[in-house]
Parts: sequence; structure tokens; C-alpha cells
Amino acid sequence: MKTVFTTGEAAKICKVSQQTIIRCFDSGQLKGFRVPGSRFRRIPRELLYTFMREKGIPTDALDSGKRKVLVVDDDEDLVELICDALDRDGRFDIRSVNNGFGAGMLIKEFRPDLIVLDVMLPDINGKEVCQLVRGDKSMDNVRIICISGMVETGKIQELTDAGADEFMKKPFDVDVLLAHICQLLDVESLPAR
Repeated sequence: MKTVFTTGEAAKICKVSQQTIIRCFDSGQLKGFRVPGSRFRRIPRELLYTFMREKGIPTDALDSGKRKVLVVDDDEDLVELICDALDRDGRFDIRSVNNGFGAGMLIKEFRPDLIVLDVMLPDINGKEVCQLVRGDKSMDNVRIICISGMVETGKIQELTDAGADEFMKKPFDVDVLLAHICQLLDVESLPAR
């Protein structure tokens, strides 16, 4: 388990910008130390934990060290396939939901790092879910991969404009999806087994 964090790592855990962490450090709100002979700042785990508690930031990302992924799709078999692959990887905390309304509720509660989002949901569509996420400044760091069987170039552009980071056409190889998730979350890809 990691005991000391860089400002960049602390920013990812707290889901804020690195500049915010640096400002809090420099103003004394976030305690830590500077690396001797450099301007690098380091934050010990217990001090980061205290800071997160004081600011009302959920500490579960710090506790588990796992990145949170929300899978939103009404195809149960596909959801199971994606969740199994993420679970086998071992570095992800995974939740899933099968409709847009449920996604909206779970996004606020779970605060995922990344959402795998089906575009064609039974209630509201993926584009609306993207807009919901992008409309909340506290979720600026959430990455979104939209998935769908339809591939109209204009629709893909609409999703990108609504805030999707990537689009993957169904059917896709789940290992390729996993590689994209790792890349977007800045997590090292594991070699395929």
C-alpha cells in the first residue's frame, strides 16, 4: 500500500485538479513536505486522509487504491463480460446499472473515475447521461467510453460534443476495452493472458 503521494496522485484520488492540491498544500490546508533540494511536494497517506475527511471528500479511493468503473448497459451478458474482465484485472472497483436513470443516481453516489456507457438505453440515452456528467464541475475528471452497435459518424460526433472521451462499436474485444480503460485512467495495461 502506498504511503506517500505526489500532488498529481493526490489530485486523482481527490478528483480535483493538481493545481487545487498545490494551492491547498501551499496555503497550509493540506499538510505534507517538500522533497529536499527540489520544489516537489509529497503528502503522507494519513495527512491526505485527514484532509479528505475535513473537506468531505469520499475516502474510499484512498482506502482501496482501486479505480472506480461504472458499466451502464441493458445487455446483461455484455455487462457480465465487462465486469468479469475488470474484476479479473483486480485494480478496479466496479458497479453496473442497466438504465440511464439508474446511472444518473449511481454516478452521484459512486463517483466513478470512468463510465462505460451504452448509447441506446431503455429510458434516457447515453448522450443525455454524458451531458449530465459534463454539467457537473465536480466530475470534470470522469472519463466516458460510449459503446453502441450504431455507427453513424454524425452520432459519434454528437457523443464527443456531449462529453464522451471515446467511442467503441459493438461488438468489440473486451481486452481492447480494458486497454482503453487503462489508457484513459493512466493505469498501466496488464499483458493479455
